[in-house]
Amino acid sequence: MEKKELLKNEQIERLLSPHPLSFMKLQALSIFVIVWGIVVWWLTKISGYAGMFSGNVWYPLILWGLVLLLVGVVAWLIAIQLSIFLLYLAVFAGAVGLMFWQHWEPQAPLFILVYSVAVSIVGFLIVELYRRSHKYFITNLRIIFKGGVLTKRERTIRYEKIADIDSRQGILGQIFGFGTIIPISESGLGLGSDKSLAAGGVAIGGKRAKLFGFAGGGKEVQTPIARSYYELHGVYPYKDVKNLVEGLVQSHVSTPYQKEQVEFSKQQVDIQKQMRDLLQNQVRGKTKAKGVRQEEEEAPEEEQPQEEEAFPPEQVDIQKQMKDLLKKQRVVKAVEPEEEEPEEEEEQDSKEGKEVA
Repeated sequence: MEKKELLKNEQIERLLSPHPLSFMKLQALSIFVIVWGIVVWWLTKISGYAGMFSGNVWYPLILWGLVLLLVGVVAWLIAIQLSIFLLYLAVFAGAVGLMFWQHWEPQAPLFILVYSVAVSIVGFLIVELYRRSHKYFITNLRIIFKGGVLTKRERTIRYEKIADIDSRQGILGQIFGFGTIIPISESGLGLGSDKSLAAGGVAIGGKRAKLFGFAGGGKEVQTPIARSYYELHGVYPYKDVKNLVEGLVQSHVSTPYQKEQVEFSKQQVDIQKQMRDLLQNQVRGKTKAKGVRQEEEEAPEEEQPQEEEAFPPEQVDIQKQMKDLLKKQRVVKAVEPEEEEPEEEEEQDSKEGKEVA
């Protein structure tokens, strides 16, 4: 990531990419192809069942293709991804076309073995290229997700917009210390729909459909799910990254304690304004009383009225409000011992108000 792409006062805390084993689901597709190719070669050439496939040169290819497509259908229904079945269908169609083109029917078992190994190697390289295209930048202000081979995709989310964090570790992740972290925004970005299938059925347009003669239906549930380039997919070390993200999110969100302190500050400002107005009125009252006293000295024969204190009830009420507010602040501070003690400026203002009075 270039420096010009960063915001003002933004610093990169951590640069991450998915763990090499984090895309094992995609790598497993290639592993199955090569394993099944070896098994078919062994069955049709070495095992005691080899004679069963000697009647027709196409038998090994038919066996290999049928099982490959059946596994593709099962993976499609479990992962709810049609692309898996289409991928296996393309691999099988490529094998059939290549055998017709080069007339390798007599060497079908050996062709299936070599073809399976070659397709698996290409699959591993594509998955690795896709994994390396993912880059995650954790800065002090936001998280930046980048990914994609042919089409580049990018997502940015600021910490104050994160409403929740979903994290998970698979079996390999727990062994090797990597995991996936999905920041869910307030608008729901990071949530997807997960549809469960029943009795081999597929839900089409909200109605029941039939597959292999079985009736089935679907139920859709909102669950944290996102593309690998829209989440911190398979990051390592998982626990350190998770603590870093949660700490940055917490530092950008106002806690209830901080909100209470803001409210206390507003109340203090209001009380101080009342105290200031009261002191000004007291000063005016004393000035007026002094003028009246001078007039009374000039007329000693008249009975002098007894001097009364100016606005004592209002001052007592304001001082009581300040005292209650400071007491409430001390209670809140006791819950948050790590925070600094509140300033004593308010108590000083109260004492000065008494002295002036």
